[in-house]
Amino acid sequence: MRFLETFFNGTVIAKYTPDIIVAMGITLALSVAIIISGIVFGAVLAGLRSFQVRPLTLLIVLFADLMRALPPLVVILILFFGLPSVGLLMPDWLVLYLVLSLVLAAFAEEIFWAGLTAVTRGQWEAGRATGLSFTQVLTNIAFPQAWRMGIPPLVNRALAITKMTALGSVIGVKEILSVASSAQSFSGSATPLTMAAVAYMLIFIPAVIASRWIERRFHYKT
Repeated sequence: MRFLETFFNGTVIAKYTPDIIVAMGITLALSVAIIISGIVFGAVLAGLRSFQVRPLTLLIVLFADLMRALPPLVVILILFFGLPSVGLLMPDWLVLYLVLSLVLAAFAEEIFWAGLTAVTRGQWEAGRATGLSFTQVLTNIAFPQAWRMGIPPLVNRALAITKMTALGSVIGVKEILSVASSAQSFSGSATPLTMAAVAYMLIFIPAVIASRWIERRFHYKT
């Protein structure tokens, strides 16, 4: 009985359910925006890297290595607390969106690049022999294959990065964990944290199921 009162208090659930629902919407919107922008930017970087312009390639590799190596929370704190010192203010949600998008872009770039390098040299040469430009071969022959090969790791990475929206609670983004933590403090009950766990499951369990379907549907067969 005490367990239920602590983690499933009906009064607390009724009071904070509207706030959790709003936070779910914010979390979901941020997740979708991060996935789209991160994957698109990563694809663009991989495409630019394929032109083998040495200074540009070095910059792309440096970006990818740094963003994959640094903990996202460290970058979030640097931007949120450091930039105001130089007169640049950004909303908390924008900081979270930018950092997680860039982290996903770094991983996506490496995934796409691995796919592009897996396309055999003969296919590139055959495309050029038919009169296609390098850019046309890249977009019409190489990238579709790289995309299909990269779907499983891209899906897994996208799921992992969007769950990091919980890091927004550190800087005040009104996502699920932030709202639940505030509710827990005011109510003195662990029930809001249970509600947060349920909210995350409602978002990410369907996402995991969808990811499995996507992987099966677009499985690349060599």
